[in-house]
Amino acid sequence: MWTLTEQHDVDGPIVYGYLRLHRSTPERQAALTVALAQYCEQHELQLCGIFSDRGTEPADAPAFAGLLDVLLLSNVYGVVLPTAHHLGGKHVAARRREQLNAIGARLLFVRGSLRTAASSAVRTIDYRAEEMSRRPDPDVPRFHIDLADIPQSG
Repeated sequence: MWTLTEQHDVDGPIVYGYLRLHRSTPERQAALTVALAQYCEQHELQLCGIFSDRGTEPADAPAFAGLLDVLLLSNVYGVVLPTAHHLGGKHVAARRREQLNAIGARLLFVRGSLRTAASSAVRTIDYRAEEMSRRPDPDVPRFHIDLADIPQSG
């Protein structure tokens, strides 16, 4: 008798992690690594490695260059980062996003999204229910909807 397909282990899409560890302790690096691994497990992604740069943010950081090489040479779904800040400062991050977009790699953030004019692909709507009534209420939840992965028609 055959088992159900759902009971077979299936490899998820392949992703690589990237960390920019400016002034980070080994404990913080370990915590960020665990966060990336947990995110990938929750979203059924296969984390094949994590590239880490230390120090300041030169645009030609060796680990980021290695990440680009891996993305060019293999069938990779995307790059997982703890936050958009790991891409670097404003100008470095914009350049790195362009490089990743040119390759066709998706950017997956464990937490938050980058909200800049240069990133028109990421649209974030923050809605505070208490603003509708004009009465601030700390018990009213704040909703966050990220529309970055919703295909746009037209």
